[in-house]
Amino acid sequence: MIRWGLIGASTIAHEWVIDAIRASGGEIVSVMSTNAERGRKYADDHGIPHSVTSLDALFSEQPIDAVYISTTNELHKDQVLAAAKAGKHVLCEKPLATSLEDARAMVEACRAANVIFATNHHLRNAASHTAMRDAIAAGKIGRPLAAKVFHAVYLPPHLQGWRLDRPEAGGGVILDITVHDTDTLRYVLGDDPVEAVAFGQKSGLAKEGLEDGVMGVMRFKSGLIALFHDGFTTKYSETGFEVHGTEGSLVGRNVMTQKPIGTVILRNADGESELKLDHKNLYETGIATFHAAIVGKGNPAASGEDGVWSLAAGIAVTEAARTGTAQTINPGL
Repeated sequence: MIRWGLIGASTIAHEWVIDAIRASGGEIVSVMSTNAERGRKYADDHGIPHSVTSLDALFSEQPIDAVYISTTNELHKDQVLAAAKAGKHVLCEKPLATSLEDARAMVEACRAANVIFATNHHLRNAASHTAMRDAIAAGKIGRPLAAKVFHAVYLPPHLQGWRLDRPEAGGGVILDITVHDTDTLRYVLGDDPVEAVAFGQKSGLAKEGLEDGVMGVMRFKSGLIALFHDGFTTKYSETGFEVHGTEGSLVGRNVMTQKPIGTVILRNADGESELKLDHKNLYETGIATFHAAIVGKGNPAASGEDGVWSLAAGIAVTEAARTGTAQTINPGL
């Protein structure tokens, strides 16, 4: 059994990851929060035996094998480096950091410590995206030419906080959502982005220095161009992901979501058909893959390097939106 420590008494762990760890055969031993009262209550509410207020205590007081990091983004680097030094495997939320230099240092530290380092890009684990990837690989739509990602949603009040008013913590829609678009595109297409143009928007929620809406285009190594629309203020939109090729199109609806839902339609010369999707909990799938990687069976769903790629795209989109000029996407790996 893999024994876990949680770094951060977070909403995402509460809503998704704690249950996923347990459903995948893991045990949560302790949670770390710098606020002792919050940590104790969180541990009590979730049936976690121990709560601590420091990384040293987390690593020394109880035996753990892995950590899940879901603190605000500017804290990730030091926490990952400490976990690597302690010999703990790491699953870290996205974006990995607020700078590429920090993200690369995190990857290198885990590599040097010989611990598994994964980015929690949960959308890779969606049945819809795997089915789209497999259809493209099988030549169902010919050569991919263009893609569209619709990932504009409404950020619920209980999540608004730092995402809307703390630029130094990596807030804003781009580092929160556009990084997911990038990783999903890379996963489905088997291709990497090289350039981005974008327009940002402040449409009522975000404070100065942050965007709560963005539209843009990325160009990929193959020449494919991908349109994306991400937002925090669209209450009645649906999400979607389309890929259009020389011989057909894939149209996904309600697929850019944490829930195991959505449909994918294939349209080509043979007509229109709905792909068969084996929907499963995205987080449980990701945690199970991470557990397997720890014991030497394969790789995590999204590696640290994948996290660097998505951060590189997020930073490029941010600069493109703020300068009005195209930006190169280069992870420096």
